[in-house]
Amino acid sequence: MRPEWEATARSLDPRNAIVRNMSHAAADAAVIRPANRVAGRLRVPGDKSISHRYAMLAALADGESTIRGYLTGADCLATLDCLRALGVSITQLPDGVIRVSGRGINGLQPAARPLDAANSGTSIRLLAGVVAAHRFRTVLSGDASLARRPMKRVITPLTLMGATIGSSDGRPPLTIDGTDLQGIRYQPEVPSAQVKSAVLLAGLQSTGETTVVEPVATRDHTERAFRAFGVEVQTGDGEIRVKGGQRLSARDLVVPGDVSSAVFWIALAGGTPGADIEIEGVGLNPSRTAVIDVARRAGVRIDVEPSQETAGEPAGRIRIRYGTPGSFAIAPSEVPGLIDEIPALAALGAMLPAGATMSVTGATELRVKESDRISCLADGFRRLGADVDEFRDGFVLTSRPLTGGTVDAAGDHRLAMAFALAATRASAPTTILGASSVSVSYPGFFEALESLIR
Repeated sequence: MRPEWEATARSLDPRNAIVRNMSHAAADAAVIRPANRVAGRLRVPGDKSISHRYAMLAALADGESTIRGYLTGADCLATLDCLRALGVSITQLPDGVIRVSGRGINGLQPAARPLDAANSGTSIRLLAGVVAAHRFRTVLSGDASLARRPMKRVITPLTLMGATIGSSDGRPPLTIDGTDLQGIRYQPEVPSAQVKSAVLLAGLQSTGETTVVEPVATRDHTERAFRAFGVEVQTGDGEIRVKGGQRLSARDLVVPGDVSSAVFWIALAGGTPGADIEIEGVGLNPSRTAVIDVARRAGVRIDVEPSQETAGEPAGRIRIRYGTPGSFAIAPSEVPGLIDEIPALAALGAMLPAGATMSVTGATELRVKESDRISCLADGFRRLGADVDEFRDGFVLTSRPLTGGTVDAAGDHRLAMAFALAATRASAPTTILGASSVSVSYPGFFEALESLIR
């Protein structure tokens, strides 16, 4: 067997669409060659948002839960590692099956070490809501990227509920001294499903009722997951209300495929003449499918066939075909519902006919993701040959014939995948630095891409 490092010296084989170097070197890379045809059928990994929430609620439930289709990406594995440190017994089985022995409401144990959320903003923010209701100290930290991300948005409401939280100027690490919390009525300054979920998770373990007010609706996986575990939650008129002290019952649940992963294949098919891709078992939660409407506005032909619903989460089949591509825009009111899908939609924009545009405004939140996604996205697509005008809360991308080149994903999984898609339409090979970051949300992404292109 050849040593792993020998991949760095391997020459490009013109028969290969993708040549990967996933060694342990800092500058891991994937080389993407132009593709002539795109077609195939596949499944995408389990939904990242749902996986996080099911694991946390299973840890607070009474009894043993089985979760099938759990995403085994780095972010969701970080959540499992943190829960184990809090005394939760978790067994990982093949094919994304996990068993979680719940400890009941307020039943977690003090961790003997800081909890490492790695690169996961969802892990650290939601777990902050979980541990704030426990009468012990917890330290939540993460990698260098996570250490730059704003946490005041969860510190403020959890402090109002009674917790004491120290931070590094509003950023991780967070030192949380939990206590008996009191329910509150709270309206986040920035529309955020993570903030809403942190407050609701804390409220579930508090006295009284907790209400989150949402002038702009965000994804509702937490509300649906609460109901799946037997928790009564009230929604309506832009408010979500939960009474504290309710017990959760263990469940056998299935995580549907992640629409945020499926959107990369929507972009690939929508930007490649003659393309035809089918995706089975993908989640069709209405709070997540606005991206399909946006892609249709860009001229992508998309057929959606709902087939099942598990624990309140609908799923089904999507068929995506090349249609009549054209310019499209994402308005500020749409951003909260598809913030994670914007990099993939930018890739679609880069693959449009020359002169067509893709624009987004009201997306300042992109600057505090795993990277500054506006600046890094703009730099990457410029290097591939597109024109990008960047501004504070968005950008305008104008499609030009893509030339290929070398781009840096900046350690951001969604940028790595977006650049890979656009690279298939370039006139020459593209090298993507930091390509292994795709393991955060889509292990096997490059294998899936290779199965679809000809």
